[in-house]
Parts: sequence; C-alpha cells; structure tokens
Amino acid sequence: MREIILDTETTGLDPITGHRIIEIGCVEIINRVKTGKFFHKYINPRRDVPLEAFRVHGLSTEFLKDKPFFEDVAQEFIDFIGDANLVIHNAKFDMRFLNHELALAGKEQIEFSRAIDTLLIARKKFPGSPASLDALCKRFGVSLDSRTKHGALLDSELLYEVYFELCGGSQNKMEFSYSSYQKNIYTNIENSQSIKILEKRKPQITEQELKEHKEFLKKLKNPLWESI
Repeated sequence: MREIILDTETTGLDPITGHRIIEIGCVEIINRVKTGKFFHKYINPRRDVPLEAFRVHGLSTEFLKDKPFFEDVAQEFIDFIGDANLVIHNAKFDMRFLNHELALAGKEQIEFSRAIDTLLIARKKFPGSPASLDALCKRFGVSLDSRTKHGALLDSELLYEVYFELCGGSQNKMEFSYSSYQKNIYTNIENSQSIKILEKRKPQITEQELKEHKEFLKKLKNPLWESI
C-alpha cells in the first residue's frame, strides 16, 4: 500500500484572496514504512511573502525569487504522487491550495477522497485534546529539536512519525498469520518498492511413495474411513 505524506507552506490562509504555495514536501511510504524517496520544492509565488507568514516558515520573498513557478514543477509533483493516497494534517487547507495551483497550471485536480486527514483522526482518537502537529509530536514523544520554523519536508517527516503512531505504532506490525506474512514480503524495497507474493507450492509425490502409502493402508485394521 503506497501512501504519500504531504505538507505545504504558503504565503497566507486563502488561495482565493491571492495567496500561493511556496513549498511542497512529500515523503513516500509503503505499508507505512518510509522508502527513502521524497519530493521537495521551493516555489516562486509571483508575489510578496507577508511578514506574518515569514514568521511561521522563514521563507522570504528574496529567497523565493529565483525558484521555479508552480507550473514548472507541477508535472513532476503529479508523477511523484501518482495514484497514492495523501496523508495530510488538516487536509482541507493543503488540498484547497494544491487544487487551486493545479487549476492555474492547467492540470487535473486531485480528488479530495484521496486525502487521509491526520487532524480528523487525532480528534476522533483523542477528543477534547490538542491535535496540532506539535501537540501530537509531544504526545507520542517525537522530537522537535530540529524544528525552529515550519518547513514542508521537515513537517512531512514529523507527520510520518505521528501517522505511524496514530495507526497503532509498533504494535500494528505484530502480525502472526500466514496470510499476513505471505502478503508482506518485500523484495529490494529501497530500489523498486516491488512486493513479491509467494506462490503456493504444489505437492511433489513420486510413484514409489504413493505405492508405499497404499501398501501401508492395507495393513491397518478397521480404518475409520471404511465405516463412513
């Protein structure tokens, strides 16, 4: 099961009022295990970055002025996410911005049904408790030492740790049935992320073994199957 942990940074709160995406960060996971593949881009928003937004993520107008426009990276982004579900904290916010940018770039928009909102999951699991990404990191003991400002890729990495815990953490991997074992054998996951399903082995019985078995059955006295 391929999923993409995703986060964005923006110039403000509403794309309808002219605000734009300035950073996208994505982390690929398969069966909730990071593969090492990621997508990260800074984006020129074609406008200034308000001071309030700068204080949150530290991305200035000057820093972004030589970065690519969204339409320049749109297809690469689309190719990276593919048809995977998108794990997002407060998905409504990011999906609204992403679809606004995709529309401006003349690209097909992303169905909202593909979004897995960890904010909603956390609110349902811990009703009445703080459910921000920072609060969930503290709840699950995820270190915030490397985070002085918000950043799309860094926050995606943090969100992966939170999502893993929301889904059951290490206990979620304690599967003992043969079917679970058979369906979760990885082959060269870092390079191809392909999954190998073991085929059922066909019994290999020789003619000699079959003959000896029949001779053995003849020696049994009053076998149960003869009375059925």
